[in-house]
Amino acid sequence: MNFLESISPIDGRYREYTEPLAKIFSEAGMMRYRLFVEAEYLIALSEHPDIGPHTKNFGERAGLRDFSEEEKSLIRNLSELTLENAKIIKDIERAGYKNIKATDHDVKAIEYFMRDQLENTSLKDCLEWIHFALTSEDIDNLAYGLMLSDGIEKVILPLLEKITAKLEEFAKEYKNLTMLARTHGQPATPTTFGKEFKVFAARLERQIGQLRSFRILVKLNGATGNYSANVVAYPEVDWLDFTKNFVTRLREHSHILQNVRMSSGAGGAAQNQKKTITLEPNLFTTQIEPHDTYVELFDLLRRINTILIDFNQDIWRYISDGWIAQKANEGEIGSSTMPHKINPIKFENSEGNLGIANSLFSYFSSKLPISRLQRDLSDSTVERNFGVALAHSVVAYANLLNGLGRIQANKEKVLEDLNLHPEVIAEAIQTVLRREGVAMPYEKLKVLTRGKTVTIEDMRAFINGLDVSAQVKEELLKITPESYVGLAEKLASGEL
Repeated sequence: MNFLESISPIDGRYREYTEPLAKIFSEAGMMRYRLFVEAEYLIALSEHPDIGPHTKNFGERAGLRDFSEEEKSLIRNLSELTLENAKIIKDIERAGYKNIKATDHDVKAIEYFMRDQLENTSLKDCLEWIHFALTSEDIDNLAYGLMLSDGIEKVILPLLEKITAKLEEFAKEYKNLTMLARTHGQPATPTTFGKEFKVFAARLERQIGQLRSFRILVKLNGATGNYSANVVAYPEVDWLDFTKNFVTRLREHSHILQNVRMSSGAGGAAQNQKKTITLEPNLFTTQIEPHDTYVELFDLLRRINTILIDFNQDIWRYISDGWIAQKANEGEIGSSTMPHKINPIKFENSEGNLGIANSLFSYFSSKLPISRLQRDLSDSTVERNFGVALAHSVVAYANLLNGLGRIQANKEKVLEDLNLHPEVIAEAIQTVLRREGVAMPYEKLKVLTRGKTVTIEDMRAFINGLDVSAQVKEELLKITPESYVGLAEKLASGEL
C-alpha cells in the first residue's frame, strides 16, 4: 500500500517521522520480537543443567539435548524476519500454509512457523520443545516489554534529549533578555526569556531522568501464573530462578535485535546504546502480567507530553505577541489568502499530536490494569496501539524541534512592551519601603497603579514625594522594569 492510501496520518502523512517506530511496533515488528523471545527460550531450555538427557537427575526420562553453536545461530536467525516470512506467519494465522490449517491465533502461528522453518534441519528432533510449557502471554508480555524498551530508548529518548538541549541553548542565549511576565494574563514582575526556557528544560530533565531508569515488569509463569505445566514436567527445576535468569538473558542478548536498524527520520535515533530501560520479573501474576508498570510508564510519558503542551502554548502566545519571530522559508505559504502570514504551525501540530497521544496513554492507564478473573483478551487489541501513541508523540517532538529551529526572540519588541508597563516595579518599591518601616506602602502603590495607566515618570514622581532618606530614594530610582529580574539570569544559566 502506498503511504498516500493510509487511513492513519502516522503511517501516511507523517511516515518520515514514524518509520523508526514502525520497525518495532508494526505487525512484522511484533512478530520479530515474539520470535526473538521464543528462540531465546528454546535455547535457554537446552542450556539448563536439569533439563535433558545430559542430567543425572532424571533417570530414563527424555529431555532436550544440547544445541551446537551453529544450531543456536539457526534458531536466532529466525528473528531476522523478512517481509516474505512475515507473510507466511500471517498466512498460518489467517488462511493456512502448506499442511497447517489456519490457527486464528497469532502466537501459535509463530510457533508453527518456527517448526516449519526448522523441520528440515538438524533441529527436527527438538520441535516439540518450541513454546514448551508456555502460554501466549508469556511470549507477548516479554515481547512488548522489549518493544517498549527499544521504542523509547532508540526513538523517544533521543528526541526528548534534543528538545531539552535546544531549550537549554535558548536559556543561555536569552538569560539576560528581560521580558514582561504575565500572571492571570496580566502584567507581572519581569523575568527573562532565558529563565522561562530554563523552567521547561528543568521540568523535562526531571521526567527524562525517571524515564531513563524505568523498569518494566514481565512474567514467564504459565497459564495462570503458577508454573503448573513446568513443574509437572520437571519438578526438580527451580522455575522461579529460571524466570529470573531468563529475563536477565533477554537483556543481555537484546543486541540480536539490532538488525532492526533505525533511520534518521525521527531526529537521529540512537544505535547500540546501553539499555537503561530494563525488564524485571514479576513472580506474582495471573495468566497476564498485571500491566501496572505499563501504566506507570504511560503516565510518565503523559506528564512529559503535558509539559510540552504547556510549552507549545506559551511559545504560541509569544509568537502572537510578536516577542518571538519565525524565520520565513522561501516558497512556504502561511495562508491561502493572506500572503503576509507565518503561522506557528509546527507548535500547533505538536500540541495537537501530544493531545492525541495523551488521550491514548490515559486510556491505556485506565484499561490495562483491569482483567476479568485470571485473564480476558480485551487488553490485546489495546496493546497493539502502543506504537500509535508513541508515534503521535514522535510526530509532536519532531514538529516541536522543527519549530524551535526557526525561532528567535524579537528583542526590540520584548523591551518595548516591557517598558509600557512600569507599574510592574510597584512590587519592588513597596517591598523596599516595608524594609524601611514606611506605613502602608502596599496600599499607597495600589492607589497609584491599580487599574490605571502609569508612566515611568509617574513612578519617579511617587518616589521623589516619599518621606524617606535621599539614599533610599536613589536606591528606588535605580529600579527599572528591565533591571527588576532578581536571580533570573543566574537561574537561566544553571550556575547555581
